[in-house]
Amino acid sequence: MTSTAVHIARLLKWGRVLARHGALRGIENDRNAPAPVKRICRVARFGARQSPEPDYAGAFQEIGPAAIKLGQALATRPDLVGEIPARNLLTLQDSLPPVPFEAIRAQIETTFGRPLDAIFASIEEAPVGAASIAQVHRAVTPDGRTVAVKVLRPGIREQFSRDVETYEWAAAHLEALGGEAARLRPRAVIANLKRWTLREFDLRREAASASELADAMRGIEDYNVPAIDWDRTNGSVLTVEWIDGIKMSNLPALREAGYDLPALARRLVLTFLTQAISFGFFHADMHQGNLFVRGGPSHPTIVAIDFGIMGRINRQARLWLAEILYGLTTGNYRRVAEIHFEAQYVPSYHTVEEFATALRAVGEPMRGKPVSELSVGQMLDGLFAITRDFDMAVQPHLLLLQKTMVMVEGLATALDPDINMWDVSGPFVKGWIRDELGPEAVIVDRLREDVDTLLRLPALVRRIEERFPPKGGAPEQAPLPEVEIIWARRRDRKPESNHWGGYAMAAILGGAAAWATTYWTLLA
Repeated sequence: MTSTAVHIARLLKWGRVLARHGALRGIENDRNAPAPVKRICRVARFGARQSPEPDYAGAFQEIGPAAIKLGQALATRPDLVGEIPARNLLTLQDSLPPVPFEAIRAQIETTFGRPLDAIFASIEEAPVGAASIAQVHRAVTPDGRTVAVKVLRPGIREQFSRDVETYEWAAAHLEALGGEAARLRPRAVIANLKRWTLREFDLRREAASASELADAMRGIEDYNVPAIDWDRTNGSVLTVEWIDGIKMSNLPALREAGYDLPALARRLVLTFLTQAISFGFFHADMHQGNLFVRGGPSHPTIVAIDFGIMGRINRQARLWLAEILYGLTTGNYRRVAEIHFEAQYVPSYHTVEEFATALRAVGEPMRGKPVSELSVGQMLDGLFAITRDFDMAVQPHLLLLQKTMVMVEGLATALDPDINMWDVSGPFVKGWIRDELGPEAVIVDRLREDVDTLLRLPALVRRIEERFPPKGGAPEQAPLPEVEIIWARRRDRKPESNHWGGYAMAAILGGAAAWATTYWTLLA
């Protein structure tokens, strides 16, 4: 178990990295950041030579893979971090320094237990892409098929585990401050980030996710998932069909090829809605580097790659989501508010009427306008204010969905600045709600539920005395790791002591030591 001193040392080290890259100013200027966090930021940057131009990507890359995953998520949120930081963080997605090919060769041969020549007829040593967890090489199989080979970076699992342990420690202390920090549930957020990323470390899971999505989308025209080469796939190596197409981020090439960009934007939005609402299983890393367009301009096909991060939503949550989206598009704020209370997203001591009024204040300015005429930052500020005013805790199970929705909106807006997301999604959501909540669907669901209840009646009788928690909108949170709060330990020994005293002293001493080391190194 890592000691408190090691956690503090790591945080100060990372703080120094952020400070040198000029990336702490945003936290210090954030009015919602807790005062102790701002004080620690000041300690971390004490004596540091800050870059005049913040380099967020450089800072996250230097800190390690866990920070890179966080940076990749922030790269999709220019509404939160600003356009300049978002553009800077985009370099984390496909422009990282590659691992030397000899290390990649050793990784492939070790995991398969065979020489590389026995697996592939040829493989290009220069990668076609390098990200925080893996890099991709083009290869040819012995039977002549061109494939993409994704290989985990050697040692990435161990490095991530060390970093995320300190993230958990820091999140526990941040949440213990209470107030806004507790409402945002940083421990649950880190737990979800850890779970998502650990899934990415098993490339067999990614292959299975790609296969499952391909089966779900089989009947959807103009959307493809690369075929998996299962014979050349294991936990550390994934081999898939090579995709020849134009990246969706390459707008000039798409225009030159004659594609209808507004039509592509609408198709992208509807594809996401089909996955998230119809199937409840969606590609949750839909940035522009993971989407290609191929085929002729008259019949373009969107091809997705990189299925390491996938999202799932159960049927009840999808029904709520669809009704919320439809309510916002039609201005039925009363129903949207009722759904939030049914899902237990809003504590019951608030009223539906007041929440509906608050939603109207945010929703009305959005309706009937293209994205280009809206201030996304102002909209999010209004929504965040609602969550604070009505004591809504962050729902970690919806973070992937929210993140992906922002990605899709950003891509669609890049393809068509005049797209109206509400107009595109409205008819789809309305049709799905009609199919799922219409009279025929209600009758079928009722029959299915009644028959199922009868079949389970003997077991239900035996379990009648067991206690069942009420069903809410959020699934039960997985157990979180135990983290000892350092000021709680000191309080047990000395009730009258200030819980920030030891923490602040350790931070100051660590910062002073780091500053002194930097200072004397420069003198030398």
